[in-house]
Amino acid sequence: MTVSVLPTVQLGTDGPFVGVQGLGCMGMSDFYGPTDRPEALATLDAALEAGVTLFDTADAYGFGRNEELIGPFVRANRDRVVLATKFALERTEDDPGRRSIRNDPAYIRAAVDASLRRLGVDEIDLYYMHRRDPAVPLADSVGTMAELVRAGKVRRLGLSEVTGAELREAYAIHPIAALQSEWSVFARDVERTAVPAAAELGVAFVPYSPLGRGFLTGAFQAAEQLAADDVRRTQPRFTGANAAVNAELLAPLREIATARGVTLAQVALAWVHQRAEVHGLTVVPIPGTRKRSRLAENTAAAALRLTAEELARLEPVAGEVAGDRYPDMRLTQVGRE
Repeated sequence: MTVSVLPTVQLGTDGPFVGVQGLGCMGMSDFYGPTDRPEALATLDAALEAGVTLFDTADAYGFGRNEELIGPFVRANRDRVVLATKFALERTEDDPGRRSIRNDPAYIRAAVDASLRRLGVDEIDLYYMHRRDPAVPLADSVGTMAELVRAGKVRRLGLSEVTGAELREAYAIHPIAALQSEWSVFARDVERTAVPAAAELGVAFVPYSPLGRGFLTGAFQAAEQLAADDVRRTQPRFTGANAAVNAELLAPLREIATARGVTLAQVALAWVHQRAEVHGLTVVPIPGTRKRSRLAENTAAAALRLTAEELARLEPVAGEVAGDRYPDMRLTQVGRE
C-alpha cells in the first residue's frame, strides 16, 4: 500500500500544522549501529516530499552531530520543516553509556544556544525537555523554557516522559504544545496518566519508538543479532528469555499483516495512529528510519485502518510483554507514577 501525501494535524491548541507522521532522526547518527550518511540525507528529502514535516532530533544524539547532520536540510526547507530538538540528557564521548539529567536554568540557556549554533537556525519550532529531573522544580525548568519563547529562540514547548500530574503543572506555567513519550503495541504505560492529561489539555502526543525500536517490524528477534555497539543490546525486552517471550507476541501482528497484505511495521503504526480516536487527542508518531524504502513503508501506514476485531486482537499484547523498556526506568514517567 502507498500514500501520496500525508494529511496534517495541529500540534497543541495553537501550534503549527504538521504531517500526521513525523520522522525520528536519532538513528542517523547514534545508538543503532553503522549508518549510510548519503542514504540518511536522501531519506530526509524523501520524507518531506511524502508530507512529513515534523523532524525530531536532540542535542544528545551523536553528541550534537545529529543536529549538525540535519541542519543544512532544515535551513534549505525552513518554510516547510517543523524542527523539534531537545535538551536535558548530558552525555560525554569518553563514557557514552553514562547519562546525567540536567534541568537547571543555566544549563537550559546554554543548551538552547548550542543547539541553535549546530542547527544554524535562529529559532527552534518545538523545544523539548528530554527528561525530567524531579529535584528541579518545574517552575524553574519550564519557567526558563518560557523565557526562551519570549526571547524568540523557541516557538513552542514540549516535554518528554512526564507524568500526567507533571504535564498539568507544567502547562499551568506555560502552554505545552506536545508530549513525547514511548507508545506502541508493546508499550502502553503512558495511558495511565499522561495520555488522559494530554487529551484534557489539548496537548498533542508524539509517540517515539512506535515500532518498538524495530522489534515490532520483525527485523530482529534478539539483541545478539544486532551490531556490537547497538544500544538495544542493553535493553531488557530484547535480551535473554524476555526476547523469546516477546518474539512470540508478534503472532497477532503477523497474522493481521498477512491477511491484509501489509507489513508488520504498518500494522504497528496503524495501531498507534488510531490511538487518536480511542483517546480523543492528536497523535503524531515519529518512527525513525535511515532508509527511503522504510520511510515509504512507514508513511503508507497512516492510510491503513484496522478493524475493531483486529484492534481487539492486539489489545492484550502490551500486558504480556516481558522486561522493562530501559535498564533503569527511573528516567521515565513510570518511575515517578
